[in-house]
Formats: sequence, C-alpha cells, structure tokens
Amino acid sequence: MSGSRGEGTLVPVRTKADLRARVSAWRAAGETIALVPTMGALHVGHGALIEAARGAADRVVASLFVNPTQFGPQEDFAAYPRDEAADAAFLTRADVDLLYAPAVAEMYPDGFATTVSVPGLGDRLCGAIRPGHFDGVATVVMKLLIQAGPDFAFFGEKDFQQLVIIRRVAADLDLPVRIEGVPTVREGDGLAVSSRNAYLDPAQRAIAPALHGTLQDAVRRIAAGAEISLACEEGAAALGAAGFDKVDYFACVDARTLAPLAAPSPPARLLAAAHLGRARLIDNIALAL
Repeated sequence: MSGSRGEGTLVPVRTKADLRARVSAWRAAGETIALVPTMGALHVGHGALIEAARGAADRVVASLFVNPTQFGPQEDFAAYPRDEAADAAFLTRADVDLLYAPAVAEMYPDGFATTVSVPGLGDRLCGAIRPGHFDGVATVVMKLLIQAGPDFAFFGEKDFQQLVIIRRVAADLDLPVRIEGVPTVREGDGLAVSSRNAYLDPAQRAIAPALHGTLQDAVRRIAAGAEISLACEEGAAALGAAGFDKVDYFACVDARTLAPLAAPSPPARLLAAAHLGRARLIDNIALAL
C-alpha cells in the first residue's frame, strides 16, 4: 500500500489530500501521530528523531522536502544532496509508517503569498547572517504541521534556533501539537552529525570537531567565572586559529528567547556558526549554572 509499512520500501505520498486521508484513518482508529520533518540526506541524527517519535506515538510520518524558501540566492539549494530512494530505504528500516514527499508546486502552488515571520527570534544569530531563512523555515514547518495534524513533532537540538522558533510559532498560533527537541547526535570526536558534513574534505573533517571542543572550553571557562563576552571573543578566535575560514557568531543567549546574556543566568546556551570550505557548520551546548 502506498506510504505504508510492510514488505518493500516505503512508497511516498505526494499530496496533502492523500496525507490527510491516511492520518484521518489513523485518527478514526484512535491512534496518535508523530511528525519528523526532514530535507532528506538522512543520517543517524534523523534516526534519533524517528526513534523518539516511535516512542511517543502510534504512527510516525516523516516528511521529505528540500524547502526552497529557506535558502538564500547564494546558498546551496541546487547542490543540496538529494537521493529519495536512499532516504525511503532509510525510513523503511527505521519503521516509519508514512513518507510524505510533496513537490514544490504542492507546497507552494501558484498565487502562494503568505509568510510566517518571528521578529526577535528569526532575525538574530543565523537569521542575521541568512536574512529570510527562518521565515522560510517557519512557513514550511507550519504548513507541514497543519497538513499532517500530528500530536507530536520532533526536531534536533543541533538546530537550536530553529527549535526555539518553531516552539514559539506553534504556541502563538495555538496549534495542538507538542514540539519535542531531541539531543544532538555526535560523531565519536564530537562533531555534530549533519548532512552538510559531506561537503568536508579529509583535512577539513579533521578540523571540524574543534567547533564542539571550543564550545566546551567556553562553557568551562564561564562556569569557572570568566566573563561571557571574553569567553565568546576568545572562542571565536580559537576557531580561527583551528583553521575555520570564517566565524559568523559565537554567542551566549537565553535558551528561551535567544536574547544575548551579559552574565550567567539559566537557562543559557552557547551557540556558534563557522565556515569550513563549502560547509557552514553550527553547534550549541547548554550552559549548566
């Protein structure tokens, strides 16, 4: 059956009408639904999201959609890795119930004109470097939540700013869904698992774990009494010294509002973004106070 578990690989559902029909049948049977939105290029980090979703709900829907509205004109939309067959096989092995893989025209039909924007959250950190990025993210995620109507939706803490924004929008728009964060999955050397790690050559891959290591060093320094501004300034300098080409930010913020912190105050989070060759890597770590 299209989009069902069982023998063979999941066959994608392509339209919101078909998605809603499947979800409605599960609802009629008294089953709960979890949604795991993805852009494909699936890896063990996505596997952790699916595992968490399976533990929370009777049915799991994974979406596969490379969203054009969250990419800037000079970004990697055209080059973003795409392999639907491999992703469908991955989701089948992960015991997902339904794969929703709409075309761009299904998500953004002719005349589409609405954008979801979250001022104060979406225009700082990554949003300041990538104007409009989080408008695209918030818009597509809200569409997916409305289309699938899940009880739960799962997002990785690696994209921490995205998680904060989605929680805010879901709360502000009274969507009846629980937005759940899942801890970052890391390689053995600490590098956060990401689809864009595929852009790293061997030399860059050897440098990349310094992003997480430098965040850990800054957390230790702040916990020992160092000023936040100095720890962040030195963290950014350490990334440059480690071989990163450019540091977009190295910041300590309130984990609920993303407002910058001048002094330690829970809940706090250190976040950093830096470029290494073609890859723009992001990471974050909680600051225990």
